[in-house]
Amino acid sequence: MRRRAFITLIGGAAAWPLAARAQQPAMPVIGYLNNGSPESDVPRLTGLRRGLNQTGYIEGRNLVIEYRWAGNQADRLPALAADLVQLRVAVIVSPGMVTTLAAKAATTSIPIVFGIGEDPAQVGLVASLNRPGGNLTGFNAFSGELGGKGLALLHELVPSAATIGFLENPSNPASEVTRETCWRRLLSSG
Repeated sequence: MRRRAFITLIGGAAAWPLAARAQQPAMPVIGYLNNGSPESDVPRLTGLRRGLNQTGYIEGRNLVIEYRWAGNQADRLPALAADLVQLRVAVIVSPGMVTTLAAKAATTSIPIVFGIGEDPAQVGLVASLNRPGGNLTGFNAFSGELGGKGLALLHELVPSAATIGFLENPSNPASEVTRETCWRRLLSSG
């Protein structure tokens, strides 16, 4: 065998594994956006990974998760959400109202899966519960409604109570919705 033919053969054989790897589909990437910290998110992430594993997705094997935490500094969320959009993640998981609002502001095309305690239609995340439209979907606990029911129950149990304290985070956009729901429930109960 001539020298050039041998070098061509060896060079081609060395390139085969590279070509085979290049043809494999890229692993899907999930963007995870949270206002807290990795330490505060352990239970939620355990559940997320368990759910993914049950559907055949294993982080590091056939799925990548890009994590972004704001360290309880909500002003960092828009930049973190924009970073996930720039990475072109397949979906953004955003637990919490503030993180979901940041994700929604960052993209209208990447799907966003949220978990919030408020009515997503009432706070403007989706058009309606029946036809959400857009790129957001998720679940909620309707804590505003539950808070209102709890307040009404407290009023029934202690009708003589003249003052009821209500603690809220004024920088949370959902606080106003929860407060209005509680007041409506209390006023309608009598």
